[in-house]
Amino acid sequence: MKDKSSLQAVRAQLTIGAAELRLVRLPLVTPFTIATGTMTEKTFPLLRLFSGGLEGVAEGVMDPLPDYLEETTRGAMAFLRDAVLPQVVGQTFENPAALNRLLAPWRGNQMARATVEMAFWDLWARSLNLPLGVLLGGSGDAIDVGVSLGIGPVDGTIERVKAHLDQGYKRIKLKIMPGHDLALVRAVRDRFPDAHLTVDANSSYTLADTALLARLDAFALDYIEQPLAWDDIHDHAVLQARLKTPICLDECIRSVAHARKALQTDAARVINIKVGRVGGYQAALGIHDISAAFDVPVWCGGMLESGVGRAHNIHLSTLPNFTRPGDTSSASRYFTRDIIAERLESRDGRMPVPKGAGIGVTLDHDFLATVSSEIQRVGQ
Repeated sequence: MKDKSSLQAVRAQLTIGAAELRLVRLPLVTPFTIATGTMTEKTFPLLRLFSGGLEGVAEGVMDPLPDYLEETTRGAMAFLRDAVLPQVVGQTFENPAALNRLLAPWRGNQMARATVEMAFWDLWARSLNLPLGVLLGGSGDAIDVGVSLGIGPVDGTIERVKAHLDQGYKRIKLKIMPGHDLALVRAVRDRFPDAHLTVDANSSYTLADTALLARLDAFALDYIEQPLAWDDIHDHAVLQARLKTPICLDECIRSVAHARKALQTDAARVINIKVGRVGGYQAALGIHDISAAFDVPVWCGGMLESGVGRAHNIHLSTLPNFTRPGDTSSASRYFTRDIIAERLESRDGRMPVPKGAGIGVTLDHDFLATVSSEIQRVGQ
């Protein structure tokens, strides 16, 4: 990984002349069901930052309702429009760390703040004519990818697992919840004894379910993701002591400090890094590095992103400690048409890293106009 001091030495002063914020709605190819509900469309803020003739772009990953974390799409739109962007537009920044110093006084709102920081990273990388992954410290032209399968009938899930293994995906993640767990995992493991399987509970169990969760040890899972409460690192440490299967934390890790506490207490033997959840790349890099120091692998989680967020995730996944396949599967699994011109499609379980400066993708403006609303501009 690139030395941090040399990374900060790369400077290209950028004055943010304007910002554009819009609400985008993309229908999903098929409904996606997890323990907290079913999604039929992806609704998200899309932010563009402008400096001279350049622009950087990122999307917010908050949900319409606070069923993943506290932030909501509407709340983030208002926070960005009324509080953050008026402070950012017109300011000059030497690098993303300088922008983060401006954002630091705001409490919480990790996903909204990450949207601004990620758009600036894209803009900064484009100004330097470098791929984002190179600036982050990554390498390589492709990454291993896994797939996340929503909750559905067991027979249908087995067919979906087969289809995705046939396509070469390196890891299959099964969404589970109380009443839809052991029978599903047993059926899939019996049918695919050698597959890399994980399960994701989206915080739907408690310590009272320890005996049930311990029965998952029999199925040689790579890890169990976020089985307990979204904000309880301590109980995950208690549970891990009672399980053989590694626990992977997602919602619990919203800062470098959270990662440190989880690692020190053995609450997490794998960490899912989502840039939006942790507040941006600066925190994501810190979590990546401290996890590596503890010899704990990380991977990049997905939030059903469009091609913009997917490209950001792909670049992040080129860093060296991303040794587990992430949720960066083909965009066509989710959307009939994406908001970018390029096709982000995996082949034999490998996703190519978009080439070119920044995140390496371009907006399909004609299509974007048909799925956008509430377009707001700050600055000239």
